[in-house]
Amino acid sequence: MENSAPAPTDLLTNVRRPAQLEAFGRLLDVLDRLRTECPWDKKQTLQSLRHLTIEETYEISDAILRDDLPDLKKELGDVMLHLLFYARIAAEKGAFDIADVLNAQCEKLISRHPHIYGNVRADDEDAVKRNWEQLKLKEKGNKGVLSGVPTSLPALVKAMRIQEKARGAGFDWEQPEQVWQKVQEELGEFGEEYGHGNPEKMQAERAADEFGDLLFSLVNFARFAGINPEEALERTNRKFINRFQYLESAANTAGQRLADLSLAEMDVYWEEAKRRPAQPNAPD
Repeated sequence: MENSAPAPTDLLTNVRRPAQLEAFGRLLDVLDRLRTECPWDKKQTLQSLRHLTIEETYEISDAILRDDLPDLKKELGDVMLHLLFYARIAAEKGAFDIADVLNAQCEKLISRHPHIYGNVRADDEDAVKRNWEQLKLKEKGNKGVLSGVPTSLPALVKAMRIQEKARGAGFDWEQPEQVWQKVQEELGEFGEEYGHGNPEKMQAERAADEFGDLLFSLVNFARFAGINPEEALERTNRKFINRFQYLESAANTAGQRLADLSLAEMDVYWEEAKRRPAQPNAPD
């Protein structure tokens, strides 16, 4: 007889669902009262909230990077409030309300997962992604493949999304070796424009173009290697910050000012920092 017992995650959802729905309704009630009684909340518009939402989103990212779950809970609440606020303002304009938002999202998820809600087969993650992009194209009609990439995305993230969407349309390299060859080609072209280390011979705009091509090809190779370039660069940022802060601290402990140290003296502290055990939530 087939075991039809629910998975542990299903049990957790079933037990918590009444509390989740009650909390969601409570937040809606709180927002309704604030919107009608609080001078600040009454003044907010879609435009005035936009930059605050961006800031709150970055704070979620910071909490994730620190693996700080208590702070993540707080930041998720802040963003949830913003999402409900946007829906509330739209409802005041007669456009839609939060129920319309949630139902539309449910319909989209169901239609984008035919391997779960239909009879389409998708045996791995790549197949799911390909199906997703193809379904998006059908929904968009005559819109282009890249029309869904937000123009305001950070450039590194945007490069990744552009390449993923192009791949979903069948436009991609066949082998990682081809991508690595392209990286070497772009590195050589940048070297030519940079004057092989002689800035006086460099033509700034052409060098910037070639450097952009080099970065784009590196993002492409990272994608083939299964590396998220944004996360990889952030790991390096955090590693540098950790080591530089050690350098500052060690110099201060020795009664030295960084401005008075030679590069060779700084490098001694830097090498010490590299030999230190990995710090919590920081890469080696």
